[in-house]
Amino acid sequence: MYKILIVEDEPYMRMGLKDNLEFEGYEVDYAEDGEVGLQKIRNNNYNLVLLDVMMPKLSGFDVCKTIRKDGNTTPVILVTAKGEEIDKVLGLELGADDYVTKPFSLRELLARIKAVLRRSDEAPTNKKSVSVQIGRLEVNFTTYNASVENESVQMSHKEIEILRYLWENRNKTVSRDELLQKIWGYEESPTTRTVDNFILKLRQKVEIDYNHPQIIITVHGIGYKLVES
Repeated sequence: MYKILIVEDEPYMRMGLKDNLEFEGYEVDYAEDGEVGLQKIRNNNYNLVLLDVMMPKLSGFDVCKTIRKDGNTTPVILVTAKGEEIDKVLGLELGADDYVTKPFSLRELLARIKAVLRRSDEAPTNKKSVSVQIGRLEVNFTTYNASVENESVQMSHKEIEILRYLWENRNKTVSRDELLQKIWGYEESPTTRTVDNFILKLRQKVEIDYNHPQIIITVHGIGYKLVES
C-alpha cells in the first residue's frame, strides 16, 4: 500500500484530502504545518508527499528545498493557490515532481498522484553504483548523486531526470515537447520556457563554459542534443 503524507495548514482541506485518499486505498499521514511536515518526512518513509506551498513556520518551497538538500528523493507534489508560471517553475527547480493549483478537482489530483507514483516505481532499482561522466560532471542516475572533481554537486530530482533522458538519447536531437511529455508526463505541462530554464541549470553544472556549451547544445527551432564527450 502506498503511503502518502499530506502537509496542509487548512484543516478542512487537510481532512478532506485525507478522507478521499484513504477512500482510494492509500495509507495517509498528515502534518498541519511545514515544520512538522519536514520532521515527519525525515523520520518516516513515504511514497509521496502532497505539500502545500503557503504555510506558516515553513513554506512548502522551503520544505522541498530542504529535503532535496538532505538527499531525500521522495516524490513531491506541490499544492499552490498561485497560478503564475514563476511559482511553478520555482517549485519544479527546487525538486518537486509535479504541482496542482487550487482550486483543483479530485480527479485531476488523483491522476497526478498516480502518474508520479508510476514514474517512481519505474525508476531504476539497481543499487550497483555506476556513474557516467558528462562533461565535467560525474553523475549516478541510480543514487542521484553528482560531483565535479570529487566535490558534491546539488541537483534536483528533475535535473537528474532530464539529464538522464538526454544521456539515454545522446547524439540525438530531443525536442522541448518531448522532454515535457517524457519528464513531466501529463497533458497540461509547464511551458517550453521551463525546459529552457532547466537546461541552463544543467549547463552550469556540465559545461566548462556554459555561455559557450559544447555538451548540451541547442538545435534551433527544435530542442537540444547531448553530445557525448
